[in-house]
Amino acid sequence: MINLDSELAEEYLADSAEHLATVETCLLTIEKGAPSVDAEPINRAFRAVHSIKGGAGVFELAKIGELAHRLESALELVRSRKLVPTKERVAVLLRATDRLTQLIQKAGTSNQADIADALTALAGLATDHALSAENRRASPAPEKQPNAGRLRILLVEDDFASRLLLQTFLSRYGECHIAVNGREAVDAFRAALEHGERYDLICMDIMMPEMNGREAVRHVRELEETFGILSTSGAKIIMTTAVDEVKEVIRCFKELCDAYLVKPIDLGQLLGHMRSFRLVP
Repeated sequence: MINLDSELAEEYLADSAEHLATVETCLLTIEKGAPSVDAEPINRAFRAVHSIKGGAGVFELAKIGELAHRLESALELVRSRKLVPTKERVAVLLRATDRLTQLIQKAGTSNQADIADALTALAGLATDHALSAENRRASPAPEKQPNAGRLRILLVEDDFASRLLLQTFLSRYGECHIAVNGREAVDAFRAALEHGERYDLICMDIMMPEMNGREAVRHVRELEETFGILSTSGAKIIMTTAVDEVKEVIRCFKELCDAYLVKPIDLGQLLGHMRSFRLVP
């Protein structure tokens, strides 16, 4: 765990406070327009909460991470138009945002905080969605799950040893393609989308020539949006980084990466992420 008195932690907490102010503003905007939803404010709120969740994992702030995850999931239901943001539901999201703000303000003791009420309220929104889906008789066919067959994996790494390790391991689970810098990765991702062959998993190094991993992730998510794919149903992106690049990891969560691994890569942790994403059993 990185010391919460460190400059990096202070920057994360300050950024998180700003993110939550953004979330509150976006939710109030949505509340005024309920039940219709403008994509921009809900997307901004979702990205802000995702960034908080990702950073919480870096600093082992478990309660902040858990509440941010639940809030993110609720926002995703609104973002994907699976849940109508009535004033009552937006009020639940606002209360969860306020509770998350309190946790950020007292981050040092946040792991001992009681967040049961906020989690229960957010769970109620998920239940509303489940009941609504059950009552719909003419719903569209569900999307093919990424683990329905062998995975399509894009490995982006300029270091030969790291690339060989990951390729050897990941090839057990699917078709593994290689890019040695961010620009190659974006080109490969674009070509895959154009041919209707989406990648399920991307392992992306952060520090690379021509285009770094953070910029590449931003382009990947932009391409998905262009093709009508929300980040939550798009490729799962795991950043790989040296231990002294943790600051860049936190920035990558702002671009909607899903997880990170510190080099030397622990293959057990990688497999754990893949299982949490339901890519493998």
